[in-house]
Amino acid sequence: MSLMHEGGEGVLDRALGLVAFLREHCPWDAAQTARSLIPYLLEETHEVVDAIRADDPEALAGELGDLLLNLAFQVVVGEEQGSFTRESVVSRVEEKMKRRHPHLFGLGTREDWETLKARERVGDARVLDGLAKGLDPLLKAHRIQERVSGVGFDWSDAGGAWDKVAEELEEVRVALEEGDPEGVEEELGDLLFAVVNLTRLAGAHSDTVLDRANRKFHQRFEALEDLARERGIALGEATLEVLDGLWEELKGRRGSGRPEP
Repeated sequence: MSLMHEGGEGVLDRALGLVAFLREHCPWDAAQTARSLIPYLLEETHEVVDAIRADDPEALAGELGDLLLNLAFQVVVGEEQGSFTRESVVSRVEEKMKRRHPHLFGLGTREDWETLKARERVGDARVLDGLAKGLDPLLKAHRIQERVSGVGFDWSDAGGAWDKVAEELEEVRVALEEGDPEGVEEELGDLLFAVVNLTRLAGAHSDTVLDRANRKFHQRFEALEDLARERGIALGEATLEVLDGLWEELKGRRGSGRPEP
């Protein structure tokens, strides 16, 4: 795959050249540092994810461009400081992918991704070293479980994870009955961690399935609001039984193939 256009200049080099031009001619761009650009990098990453989840190719193309600009900024700033070069950044990616995909480059047989990563850790490095500190707790739980799975600390299938979820759910019930707020909080944390593990072993990702559940609830609750408005029901005054009846009605319409309002 080539990243060159007709003039021979790399496509990525065009983005880097644009940033270099901005740094030279725009005071704001010139004043930025790797650290000052972090909020924009995070924001653009989230906007890319939003465009993917919205299944909006046009928006995604624009957001990917914004994210590429932020990545180019980090590379150019690093080069200006003498920390690394664009060549070293790309070379490290190439070397890493060859190590992680030996079967594709004639370097060995195919192996599990996490097993390969575990082998790369040398000396006294611990299995969980290097996890990004800023990860969302849900994502961090998933990554922790992937890491330890790479060294064999894992259920053989989702059945073991299912049993663990049932065990943790029972411990939450006991803590609730005992009226121990601290114990309830701890057991709920264990339950959430176990559910993430079950999700992973079922072949899904907790962030993805929770986002889908959030969007489904959001859409259905807006439909509930519309239905309540049509029937003159005030949400803040209606009983739970009334609202739950509307909710079940909407679920029934979905199951029967009738469109929700």
